[in-house]
Amino acid sequence: MKRSEINKVIREAEDFISQYQFLLPPMARWGRAEWEQPSEKIEQIKKVGMGWDITDFGSGDFDHYGLVLFTLRNGLPPGSEGCSRPYAEKLLVSQESQKTVMHYHKNKTEDIIVRGGAPLAIQLFNLDSEGQLDTKSPVSFCMDEIAHEVKAGEVVIVNPGESITLVPNCAHEFWGHGGASLVGEVSSVNDDKTDNFFFSESPRFPTIEEDEEPYRLIVPDYLT
Repeated sequence: MKRSEINKVIREAEDFISQYQFLLPPMARWGRAEWEQPSEKIEQIKKVGMGWDITDFGSGDFDHYGLVLFTLRNGLPPGSEGCSRPYAEKLLVSQESQKTVMHYHKNKTEDIIVRGGAPLAIQLFNLDSEGQLDTKSPVSFCMDEIAHEVKAGEVVIVNPGESITLVPNCAHEFWGHGGASLVGEVSSVNDDKTDNFFFSESPRFPTIEEDEEPYRLIVPDYLT
């Protein structure tokens, strides 16, 4: 992605988020100077990957395959030294028909909560014995603690105010349904380095072409 595109996407996301009066922490407005301060606290924020996170999953087509994320809080995987927080929280903006490509996590359990805007459409699969999409077995899940079951590959609509719980090894792909969706994610520790598994060549972070100065730094600019 070009840096100019990332800058534009963040500005648009800020405007969209403000419509729903969701207030982001001060680090959402930091520039390069703040991120580069010699501070143990800032180094910890970088280490756990908090902040703006824009990705096109290597597609080169952000409008159709991409996602805006802001990681509000996070810990480190079990066994790591440092912050002991065992959970994470994110805010996502998923545009209409903009897919977050099919993937799963081996360790993370997550609640996906539609905070405002349009509903979110989520397609669900189990994994087969070889770690591929199981196109036959039904998928069990909970929405606001109520158990549901759908056919393999069925699309579930999560309306504003509703949430869906996704457990490890539940493959999922989602997009805004009829408009842009403002989505919260509350989960166990988020590990973008080792706990995202895709079914195609889909790098988690974008390759950035530096055609202008960053408006806001994003996670891959500083994640160690």
